[in-house]
Order: sequence, then structure tokens, then C-alpha cells
Amino acid sequence: MSKPSILVLAASRSGADDPVARLKQVSHKCLAPIDGVVMLERVVQTILDSGVFGQIYIAIESADLLRSVPALRRWLEADVIRIAPCRGNLADSVLAAAEAMEKPFPLFITTGDNALHTPELLRDFASQFAARTGDVAAGFTTADKVMEDYPQVGLAYHRLKDGGFSSCNLYALRSPRALKAVRIFEGGGQFGKRHWRIVKAFGLWSFVLYRFRLATLDELMQRIARNMGITADTIMLPYSYGPIDVDNIAFFEISEQALAERRKQQGRA
Repeated sequence: MSKPSILVLAASRSGADDPVARLKQVSHKCLAPIDGVVMLERVVQTILDSGVFGQIYIAIESADLLRSVPALRRWLEADVIRIAPCRGNLADSVLAAAEAMEKPFPLFITTGDNALHTPELLRDFASQFAARTGDVAAGFTTADKVMEDYPQVGLAYHRLKDGGFSSCNLYALRSPRALKAVRIFEGGGQFGKRHWRIVKAFGLWSFVLYRFRLATLDELMQRIARNMGITADTIMLPYSYGPIDVDNIAFFEISEQALAERRKQQGRA
């Protein structure tokens, strides 16, 4: 059985206004070096080290951007990674990429700023997805787990009936039917930070359930999925670093420190 494909969303939504890109004087946040390695290179290496995935697709504006990083250039020339079309928003980029792929399903989706993700986390997510039957799956970590190791991180948690949760920016689509779910990202996602997007994407009643903590995370996911005519799985990932992407300068600094500590623990200079 062939390994599933994975799509890495790496296009620049903010361009020159992205604070991390500006800090490191690069065009794209994912091209910024973090603890000595370009962020997108880290993400791809983690995917390779997981041993789970087949073809890796990078949704970015130009192949020249990948060629600007030696490791990415080598992977591109060796067909380890392929460029995927990107569009004006996340939803259109995923739809365009899926259409361009030879065998798009099942399709895993991650982002180019998940610098702290590990092969272990990816293997866990993929294993749980394989054991389920939902059309789509999304990875989450509890607020309590994040706070154990990163009390200072300041994530915007989804506070629900059964506790606080944060998305790990890790998704899976089982079949073409699952593409119905992609439209919820037309507004850009980041629902924990911009609650009005929940109303637009999921409807007023789902927002009420969310806002007043009247449903568990899984109940809310199932309701949203039913409204779209699909099924969904909530995959819990017990990794405190899972939801920490490099969204701003503070998260960059936290991530770089965590990566440096990992490197020391692994005995690398």
C-alpha cells in the first residue's frame, strides 16, 4: 500500500508585513532560519524522518523560493518535494493542490511554520487517523498539556465544556468527499483568535455552543461536520509543543529556545 501524500502550506499571507519574516529579512516566514536551520527545511526533514508519508507537496508562490535554500533545492531536484499551486486563501490553495496531485487521497495537511513538530507527533496523528473512519480529522492538544511545559506561551485556546484545546495545524482528508470541509478556511482560519470567523464558517448556533461552552470539543466537531454532510474525527495529541507554531516574534523566540534545548539534549552542538 502506498504512503499518503502530505501538503505543506507555505505561502506568505502577510508578505513583508509578517513580523518574523521582517525580523529575519526574508520574503516568507517559513524561509526564516530558526536555531540555525530554515523553518521550512525543518518541517520537511521532520516529515521525512517520520517515515509515514510518500510525496511531499509544498504550496508556495514560486519554485525559485524553494531553490533559494540548498536542502530544499536538492529535495526539489530529487523529486522528494514538489511544488503545489497556491491561491488567495487557504481553502483555495488546498483545493488547487488536491486537483493537481496524481493521487491526492488520503491527504495530510500541515503548515510551513510548525517548527516544533516531531516525527513522533506525525506518526501518532497518522496512526490515529488510520484507525478511524471519519472523512476528515484534526489534531488538538489540551491547554493543560501545553501549560505543563510552556506556561508563558499565551495561546488562544478553544474553551469548551470539557476543557481548553488548541489546534496543532495538522489535518487529514480521507477522500474527495472531505474537500467539503476545506471551505471553512476561506476566511483564513485562526478561530481561537478571531471568534467572529466561527459565525461565518459554522453558523450562529455553533458559535453559541462554542461561546457559552455548551458542547464538548468532539460534540462541536460532529455538529459542524454533520452540517457539511461529512464525518469528522477529533485526534488528541499529547505533545505540549504541538500547537505552538511560529505565528509571531514571541512564538519564534519560544520555539527557538525549545529547539536549542532539544539539540542539547540530543548531544548536538
